[in-house]
Parts: sequence; structure tokens; C-alpha cells
Amino acid sequence: MVNNTSPDKIAQEIFDEIKSEDIGDVTNCMTRLRLKINSPSEEKIAALKKIGGVLGVNVSGDELQIILGPGRAAAVAKTFISIKNSDTGKNASPFDGDALHQKIREQNNTPIKNLFRKIASVFLPLIPAFIACGLLTGLLNIALKINPALGSFPIVRLLGVIGNTAFYCLNIMAGWNAGKEFGAAPALTASLAALMQHPSLSSVTLLGSTLTPGRGGIIAVLIVAAFASFIERKIRRIIPETFDLFVTPLLTLIISGLAAILVLQPIGGMASDLIFHVATAAVETGGAIAGALMAGFFLPCVMLGIHQLITPIHAELIARDGVTVLLPILAMAGAGQVGASFAVYFRTKNKSLKKTILSALPVGMMGVGEPLIYGVTLPLLRPFIGACIGASFGGAIAASGKVGAMTLGISGLPLAAATDNPVIYLAGVAASYVAGFIATWLLGFDDPE
Repeated sequence: MVNNTSPDKIAQEIFDEIKSEDIGDVTNCMTRLRLKINSPSEEKIAALKKIGGVLGVNVSGDELQIILGPGRAAAVAKTFISIKNSDTGKNASPFDGDALHQKIREQNNTPIKNLFRKIASVFLPLIPAFIACGLLTGLLNIALKINPALGSFPIVRLLGVIGNTAFYCLNIMAGWNAGKEFGAAPALTASLAALMQHPSLSSVTLLGSTLTPGRGGIIAVLIVAAFASFIERKIRRIIPETFDLFVTPLLTLIISGLAAILVLQPIGGMASDLIFHVATAAVETGGAIAGALMAGFFLPCVMLGIHQLITPIHAELIARDGVTVLLPILAMAGAGQVGASFAVYFRTKNKSLKKTILSALPVGMMGVGEPLIYGVTLPLLRPFIGACIGASFGGAIAASGKVGAMTLGISGLPLAAATDNPVIYLAGVAASYVAGFIATWLLGFDDPE
């Protein structure tokens, strides 16, 4: 079921519902409108869910997340910001937060989870490039498997170069965004990222060792960006304002650059090596069992907010090995949701719930799982468990086949085109559908009135 409500209308209706709140920053990711806001009441959340085009609502820390789907989230956010800025009669008095959502907000507003969200935010703006390049590379690989002779055509080679661009400049793009997230000058952190992969490093020998360009990858970039942010703030406190424009960036670059090469990049290298070997060993040696456990427990990780730490791991695996073996496994969590929701649809007698499922299933199959999680399985609880069980079956198949993905930011059926083994991946998706359906059917649920 496709909702054709215009983004402008959705934005206006959302604003009308919450304009009496104290609305802070307004941002969006690929699928959600994200508002910094005092926790609204249950009645307000229920009203937001009824707006045409809204697929679900979630509260995470001090952030209200309104799930809209790919493309629409950005369009609604743009209009919402315009409406908010032009509204001169906004009442800034906040609602008294509902006790349950206040508790959820407090539980999620921890330093560790805030750090995870900050790290994930470094990669959110990069996801469109990852998707485009990953899909292009995947489709080219499929074409070359069918007809290897295509590799001799210049246009195919050029497309291969285009498909590699996002990963070629990954560290620099991440360095820029990390600067913005950690509070440093983005141009400085991007320059430091470029420094760590500069080819000329290989011609420098320090303490008897030749420097290695690119060591530590994306992990080193994040560490150095955080350090540069700290150094920049400290320097700015002691430098007179007259000289701040010249002295602060110079000292930040020199101090952070030397620290990066001498200390932080080696530390990042060790962390990167550890992550790479643990992730690959888990799949290589753990096989189906490891895949089942990772996929089965991924949905609870999403609920706890710790899934955001996976994004830089995916990026690091792609940078080092060309693929991430974790994404195809974890993507099965969404497939388990689809199977569980089908079971709920056929068992429930609640017409409103059936309508919700029909609206959410298409986007769920395309990899946007939030509407099914928050609108169907999680509120019913046992179907959520059924979805986790279904995910474990698909995860076992993906791990056994050692399926790798050449992108991040997508899942569901579209991810098949960006994997190195679409047949095995789709077999895992089908297994998650079936197992999620059967598990949910057997577990049952309390049908809402």
C-alpha cells in the first residue's frame, strides 16, 4: 500500500501536532525526521502515528524520531525546518513528559550511547555514496560473472572506477564529518585523514621503521579527529583572539599530525587489525552458528541503541577487504521481521493492525524495518521474538556462504545486487521469511482489540 501524501502536508501536520513543544535541532537520516525535543506524551505520539505517510514513531534519548522512509524523510525535514523558522507564534512551553518515555529517554541518554550516536552520525551523510558505489560495483560483478569478456570494454572499466570512488576517498570524507561531530574544524580533520594515507609517508623512516600509509583506516581517522577536537579547544582557550585565526589551526595541525603518525595511527592500526580478525574469524570459524547468533541478537541490539557502533566496522571491513561479511548476516533481522509480520497479518482480526502491516510490509522488504518493529512486532512482543528466530536462520545461511556486501546503508532485497553472492543472500532472506512466519505462528500473540 503506497501513501501518496505530499511531504509538505506531512511536515505541516507533524508541526501542528508538536508546535507547542520546545523543539531543538531538526535533522534527518535516510529514513527518519529527527527532532531534539522534550519527551512527548503517549497521546501526542499516537496522534503522530495517525498522520498519513508516517510509518512509525520512536523516542531515543532526547530525540523524537518520526519514521517516513527513504527520500521522503529528507523532503519532509526540509519543509519542516521552513515551517518552524517561519512560525512566529510558537509556544515554547514543553509538555510534561509521559513517565514511560521519560524513563526510556533517561536510559538511552548515557555517555556511551551518545558516543555511539555521534560515531554513527559521521557516516550518515556518506550512505548515499556507499549505496550508489556499492550497487554499481555489485551489478558490474554480476555482469562480469555472466560474461567475463565485458571486462575488456573501456566503458566497463570506467564504470568500475566510478564504483570505487566512495571507498577511495572514504577516510577524507569521514575525517571531514568527524570534525563536525567532535567539534573540530572539518578542514583540519580531513587534512589529518589525508595525512595518514598520504603515499609519501612510505618514504619516511622514524625510529628505524618505515611509515605505512593508510594504517588504521577509518578507526584511526575517528581517533585522530577526536584528539584534534580536544587539542583545538584547549589551544583556543589560551590563544589571544587576535591570533586565533592563524595560530590555533597551525598548532592543531602540527600537534595532532605528529600525534597521529607517532601514536594514534599505530593504536588505530592495532584496533583495526583486531576488529578485522575478530569479524572474519567469527564467520570463518563460527560458520552457521556464529551467523545465527549475530542475526538473532541484532534486533535487541537495535532496541538498546548499540547497533550504531557497527557502521564504522562495516566501513573498515569494506576498506580492508572490499566487502563486509557482517552486513548480509545482520540484514536478516529485517527479513525475520517481514516473516513475523506476515504471520501476524494472517492471524489478527484487528483491521487497524492489518492496515498497518500492509502499509509497512513493502518498505520492510526493501530494508526499512522500523515500521514493522515499532508498529507490529515489538508492541506484540512474541512476534518480535519470532522475528529474531527467523533472522537466525537467514544469518546461518549467509555466514555459511560467506556472503560479503560491497556497500552499507541498505538491506532487504536491494542488498542482493551489492553482494558477492546474490543467490545465497536471497536464500537467506527467504529462510528468514519462512522461519519468522512459522516461529511467530507457533508463539502466537495477544490480538489487540
